[in-house]
Amino acid sequence: MDERILKWLFDVKIAINEIESYFENSEKDFFKYRENLMLKRAVERDLEIIGEAVNRIITKDSNFESKITNAKSIIGLRNQVIHAYDSISDENIWSILINHLPKLKSEIEMLTDQHNKS
Repeated sequence: MDERILKWLFDVKIAINEIESYFENSEKDFFKYRENLMLKRAVERDLEIIGEAVNRIITKDSNFESKITNAKSIIGLRNQVIHAYDSISDENIWSILINHLPKLKSEIEMLTDQHNKS
């Protein structure tokens, strides 16, 4: 695997771990999330990093588009957070955290583990 791709995969992994750490000492609660501006901005920033890294990965090697579920949607979210920040829905971001981030984490861990075994 290209070393740059591996670096970007680890960037995704780190950003996911950061998001998880924001909820480490408390239950994930949408209403608390919605009221905490600093938490929302931190999560959004990590989602930007994830989207940018995924964009770089699939630009470098399009085969990864089939290895990372919803790669184009991840990139689209990054673009929305950056360029259409005024249309970000707390509900949408929360849904991504609860429903999609765990799968992405699993896929990224599998890809980095494959590299470690080779």
